[in-house]
Amino acid sequence: MLTGALTHGLGARSAEVMTEQQADGWHQPLRHIRADELSGDTGQTSGMSRREAISAKTVGSQRVWMGQTHVAPRTSSGDHHHGDSETAIHVLRGHPVFVFAQDDEEVRLATGPGDYIFVPPHTPHREENPTDEEAVVVIARSSQEAIVVNLPGLT
Repeated sequence: MLTGALTHGLGARSAEVMTEQQADGWHQPLRHIRADELSGDTGQTSGMSRREAISAKTVGSQRVWMGQTHVAPRTSSGDHHHGDSETAIHVLRGHPVFVFAQDDEEVRLATGPGDYIFVPPHTPHREENPTDEEAVVVIARSSQEAIVVNLPGLT
């Protein structure tokens, strides 16, 4: 919502148009999800803990899902994929290894803080944490749903 300082000089008609735009969904309020408000009530895979932040359930998002994944030290997640969703991963802490199959062989992508990983739709993968430090990543998906399909293997 525009404050008086920002609307000063716009005139009554401009302020009226802005009010109409707000009512039409053009200027909806931002939503603030605090770190301690993330929800574990989302799709899970063994060996990791997902925490939902942005979703249809939490903020009414329609096209994006975002949250965190925590993998304990010396732990590996189960194999899984995320359906039709594209997944973007940003490593916050630790050195997780992302594993997928290519030409019937396992490929291992070793990462560190600041790195990014892109997971295409329907691509089986898993996260491993070979270190003594918890690995924490931020995940964003192209669907507001937390699609998680757990699998018996990568192929």
